[in-house]
Amino acid sequence: MSETMTNPYQNTATAKLIADRVRDLSHRKTQAEIASEAGFANANMMTFLKNGRNKVPLDRVPSLAKALEVDPAYLMRLALDQAVGATAAKAITDIFGSPATENERGWLAELRDASDNSDPRLTARSRTALRGIFGK
Repeated sequence: MSETMTNPYQNTATAKLIADRVRDLSHRKTQAEIASEAGFANANMMTFLKNGRNKVPLDRVPSLAKALEVDPAYLMRLALDQAVGATAAKAITDIFGSPATENERGWLAELRDASDNSDPRLTARSRTALRGIFGK
């Protein structure tokens, strides 16, 4: 059996984020502690999520985000793509809107303040300026 058959979610952004966060938190808590905080009975579940064997159960996103110390809206966006596929996830966010992270809400608040709440249009010039901040 090929690795993609046993680990169908191995190359997803969700699996990478989980692996990165488990590694980044390893100086403070074990993978088993993270699994327990997330409400998983079996500590191996974290390994399965990291290597892409399992997808993140959507009902565990809030507790897993807290255990991994990531924004739950960000993890939900990634987990939704993983759970239903990019096309279906896009349909869901087209209807319900994309979950905004706390950091994104901060950008929005700053945009509103900087523009005196004037609802500025995103022009080619402002898009270029914004993308320049991120080196794009």
